Amino acid sequence: MEQDNSNCLFCKIVNGEINSDKVYEDENVFVFLDIHPVNNGHTLVVPKKHSTNIYDVETTDFANVMQTAKKVAVALKKVLAMDGVNIHMNNEKSGGQAVFHTHVHVIPRYADDGLVHWGSRGAYAEGEAKELAQKINSLL
Repeated sequence: MEQDNSNCLFCKIVNGEINSDKVYEDENVFVFLDIHPVNNGHTLVVPKKHSTNIYDVETTDFANVMQTAKKVAVALKKVLAMDGVNIHMNNEKSGGQAVFHTHVHVIPRYADDGLVHWGSRGAYAEGEAKELAQKINSLL
């Protein structure tokens, strides 16, 4: 069944219906600055073809997004002399996704930027990790 993408914010940006600070564009992807950046240079890479997230994006579209994210990260490092970078993707509401069009965040990082990474919630019980790895592997 075809999705109705007429109200998709990122589709409107890709189609030029909403202004953005475009960084790059080719036949497959559109790249623009996030309007609420974590750090200056926080960039979004989106496939031009609408998909919702990691679960339904076509493999070639996702590969194009990730290849472009690498190019953007390299360019940002040269422009901003950043100390590091996060390549981040939120999927579904509980995963932090706010705009339901596949996108990857390229976030410049600095040693003193004050951003905190998530912490560990503990360790697996005896044998639990091996069992989980086998269950996941059986589906791949």
